Amino acid sequence: THYNPLSIIAAEEPEELSLPSEEPQEEKPQTESPASEALPARVVLGELKVSSVTPSSVGLQWSVPEGSFNSFTLQYRDSQGQPQSLPIDGGSRSVTVPGLSPSHRYRFHLYGLQGRKKIDHVSTEAVTAAAEPEELLLPSGKPQHEKHRIESLASEAPLTRAVLGELRVSSVTSSSVELHWSVPEGPFDSFTLQYRDAQGQPQALPIDGGSRSVTVPGLSPSHRYRFHLYGLRGRKKIDHVSTEAVTEEPEELQHEKPETEAPISEATPARAVLEDLRVSSVTPSSVGLQWSVPEGSFDSFMLQYRDAQNQPQALPIDGGSRSVTVP
Repeated sequence: THYNPLSIIAAEEPEELSLPSEEPQEEKPQTESPASEALPARVVLGELKVSSVTPSSVGLQWSVPEGSFNSFTLQYRDSQGQPQSLPIDGGSRSVTVPGLSPSHRYRFHLYGLQGRKKIDHVSTEAVTAAAEPEELLLPSGKPQHEKHRIESLASEAPLTRAVLGELRVSSVTSSSVELHWSVPEGPFDSFTLQYRDAQGQPQALPIDGGSRSVTVPGLSPSHRYRFHLYGLRGRKKIDHVSTEAVTEEPEELQHEKPETEAPISEATPARAVLEDLRVSSVTPSSVGLQWSVPEGSFDSFMLQYRDAQNQPQALPIDGGSRSVTVP
């Protein structure tokens, strides 16, 4: 039986977010249950720690001192009090929670799962930083590197100079923009991408220091955005570059068979086939999807759907991926 993943709606689970106000304890009955089913290993979640905070995101880290989990689920309530759930791969030990409100206290609950069973959980609290709109009001002209900040760092550590290369737009859809950059000199500990959304509200997206590209989702169609990428050492902004992009007009969602068949008619020797799209996980605010490529390979994928307001959305996906979580 085939299911349309977009027709599956999970009910909210507010009771799972209504945890006791006291320090949470390990759910021993659930931990011991698998043992009675001949699972020799014990699985335990380590402390949940806050690793970074911006006006619109919180970075979290944890450890697994014993055993392993198939997956994790992070649950919290948004600034409107609505429960949110973020599925996380079992190999992960950190996550950045985006789309938060500035100067707001959040309580996060991380669950470790084996199969669909919640084995253990830990919790923590974090307060997002205050909004910094002045940092987004950069000059309208050609952006320049912040040389005084680079020289300041050089005086503290003369052996290492860090410079950001040009920020380029690599792809655009009606709801996302993909950006690429380089680091011609020195490494950065992390990056922060800042921009204003369609309502004019400042947004900040933290990025790992090893990354050289990012896809900005949740944008509005036919809208001009100006993006500012900052390179950081610790918490200090060393250099920045900027660029602009205009999202595409919304398109009717339809299978474009002529485009799919065109490369084959242009003497492409290999045949590329997509296998059935399956639902791997469902939460009140996300759907996990999986697929396979039994023949050939694709350069990239594009997932299209309509949101709750019936607006078309498009999510670009790397060609090596075989799964995605739609948040």
